[in-house]
Amino acid sequence: MRTSCVVLTALVALAAYYIYIPLPSSLADPWKLMLLDATFRGAQQVSNLMHYLGLSHHLLALNFIIGSFGKKSAWSSAQVNVTDTDFDGVEVRVFEGPAKPGEPLKRSVVYIHGGGWALASAKIRYYDELCTAMAEELNAVIVSIEYRLVPKVYFPEQIHDVVRATKYFLQPEVLQKYSVDPGRIGVSGDSAGGNLAAALGQQFSQDANLKNKLKVQALIYPVLQALDFNTPSYQQNVNTPILPRYVMVKYWVDYFKGNYDFVPSMIVNNHTSLDVEEAAPLRARLNWMSLLPESITKNYQPVVQATGNTRIVQEIPQLLDARAAPLIADQEVLQHLPKTYILTCEHDVLRDDGIMYAKRLESAGVEVTLDHFEDGFHGCLIFTSWPTNFSVGIRTRNSYIKWLDQNL
Repeated sequence: MRTSCVVLTALVALAAYYIYIPLPSSLADPWKLMLLDATFRGAQQVSNLMHYLGLSHHLLALNFIIGSFGKKSAWSSAQVNVTDTDFDGVEVRVFEGPAKPGEPLKRSVVYIHGGGWALASAKIRYYDELCTAMAEELNAVIVSIEYRLVPKVYFPEQIHDVVRATKYFLQPEVLQKYSVDPGRIGVSGDSAGGNLAAALGQQFSQDANLKNKLKVQALIYPVLQALDFNTPSYQQNVNTPILPRYVMVKYWVDYFKGNYDFVPSMIVNNHTSLDVEEAAPLRARLNWMSLLPESITKNYQPVVQATGNTRIVQEIPQLLDARAAPLIADQEVLQHLPKTYILTCEHDVLRDDGIMYAKRLESAGVEVTLDHFEDGFHGCLIFTSWPTNFSVGIRTRNSYIKWLDQNL
């Protein structure tokens, strides 16, 4: 009996040690976030072990684990009709909400899920529930794109998928089939999906052949640049759940099919040091000392290396491609973008990407709403139902849908 008690006590202590991480007091539901983060870390470690043993690529294994906990079939309700189909060869899940009285045509949002260009799906419970809520509350048609993921494809194939599916949807005969108003269509996405939505928005704004233009873009804690991994938010949230800095840099390397050996150098900005000539003309476009307010820059200092690793950009030139990093696009591109909503969270390495993009868009004459949540963390908007229901998740989702309702 005594031995059992000792073993149980030891196991509880080990579990507590694994789960507990120090978190800022301003974070919403800290203990619930610790449990969620511990679950995700555990899944990552299992997938890394499978990769090490040669059983599966770690990202395929991790995505299998994620899908096992929450893939949903296309289930319709009394209010929302849900169907799986494909648009020009790209899988999509379409959510058709109820028509508004007196409005025969519906508005629409093309939604692009997050997951580091490698994880998640339009068909997992979190995104299915979000898009169902959007379709019902907005009386809209939501097209959720099931784009291909790393490691099956790499940059820029994810962009090609979302562009191809969206162009197909914008055809007059397709909009007519779904009773969509061609003048009330927006694009949206979260995290890496926000990155793809921003890239799509920039490409469409320059496409003279597109008859139907996007009315709005809504970007939820988007990842927008890979030149500086030492912005104040990267420094402040270096080890914050759900997206520590090291993990975000690895997602970038995976996206470009790069070498993991570069990750430590990239973390200290050796890939954009002063001796990397290719990066020189782009630095001013993400000079956070001028783009961010003093309330954010505080006492943080830029990390600019005099000499670094010039081989990184030579082997991964995509790091400096505006399709991958929409924040570094030319001002002439930004000025043609539609009305924009950007949601940022205080406890997120990507906070400053979104704030800097909002500033650059405003400077280009674009109408921008920056919606910042002081108690938010990366990914919170999709965590709205038990057992991963967070108060900030519900508030961010409601605020996001409210903006769409008022502006789309």
